[in-house]
Amino acid sequence: MGNPLLDICAVVDKDFLDKYGLKPDDQILAEEKHKEMFEEIVKKFKVEYHAGGATQNSVKVAQWMIQEPHKVATFFGCIGKDKFGKILKEKAEEAHVDAHYYEQSQEPTGTCAACITGDNRSLVANLAAANCYKKEKHLDLEENWKLVEKAQVYYIAGFFLTVSLESILKVAKHASENNRIFCLNLSAPFICEFFKEALMKVMPYVDILFGNETEATAFARGQGFETEDIEEIAKKAQSLPKENKKRQRTVVFTQGKEGTVMTKGDKVETFPVLEIDHSLIVDTNGAGDAFVGGFLSQLVQDKTFEQCIRAGHYAANVIIRHAGCTFPEKPDFH
Repeated sequence: MGNPLLDICAVVDKDFLDKYGLKPDDQILAEEKHKEMFEEIVKKFKVEYHAGGATQNSVKVAQWMIQEPHKVATFFGCIGKDKFGKILKEKAEEAHVDAHYYEQSQEPTGTCAACITGDNRSLVANLAAANCYKKEKHLDLEENWKLVEKAQVYYIAGFFLTVSLESILKVAKHASENNRIFCLNLSAPFICEFFKEALMKVMPYVDILFGNETEATAFARGQGFETEDIEEIAKKAQSLPKENKKRQRTVVFTQGKEGTVMTKGDKVETFPVLEIDHSLIVDTNGAGDAFVGGFLSQLVQDKTFEQCIRAGHYAANVIIRHAGCTFPEKPDFH
C-alpha cells in the first residue's frame, strides 16, 4: 500500500537544482515554490514517464523477479480520474501487478519529478491524489479487506505515513495478530525527522525494517541513539519494542556501493554489493526500491535472508543500468 505516482524523469543541470533549492541526492514533498518546476522540466529537458511511487516500484520489481504466476502482489493507493491515472493503470497491468486503486476526482494523479545529475537523483513528489487515500473509502471495503486477509507478506514505504497512518496501523496490527510478515521502509530522512511520532506508532508491528544509510542516520538522530555507526543503529532499531514476539525484528540498511547491513539474531552482518563499472550506471533512481523488490521476491518464496539480500543486490544492480525504475524483459538471477 502506498503512493502511486507517475514518475517524470529527466537529466537536468545544476542551475535547475539551484533554482528550486534542490539537493543532489534527496527526496522531498513539493511545496508552493516547486509548482512551476513540473511544467519547466517537461518544457526544458527530455523527459520519460514511468509508473512509480516507491512501494509500487518495489512491487513491480518483485513481480518481475518472480515472472510467473502473474499478479503475485496486490497494490492499494489513490489516483485521479485523469490521463496520468490512466497511464498508471496501463503500466500496472503491463507489469502484472494487481493494482486496486481508489479513484477520486478531487485531486489529479500524483507525480514525482526525478531530477538526475550524474549519479545523483533529487526527487520532488507532488502527492496530489496519492494524499487522498481513505481507509473507510477503500481499505475497509469488504472486497478489498479480503485481499489483505489472504496476503502473507505486507510491505509499505514510510512515505505513506504522511497519507494514512490509520490504514497502515490496521494492516500492521492484522499482520502481527496473524503472525504474518509486516515490512516497512524508512523511505526518507524527512519521515524519520518530521513524522517520527507516526513512525513510532507503527514500529512495534514491524518485522522487517528497510532503509539506506542517510535514513538510518536520520532515524538514529530522531531516536537519540547517539551513534552514527550503521551497524550500531541497526542493532538499536532491532531492539525497539515489538508486539509479535514470535518473530525477531530484522533490520536491513543499504549503503549504496558499500555493503548492506543486516541484523541476524543478535549479530549484525555486512553483505558486499555486486561490483559494477561506474560507466554502466545510467541513474540510481529506484535502486533502493529495486533492492526491496528483489528481497521481497525471495521472501515470499520462503528463501533465507541471505538469498533475499542477494536478490536485492541483483535487482538494484540491474535497475541502475536503466533509466528510472525500469528493467529488461527477464531477470537472470539464480
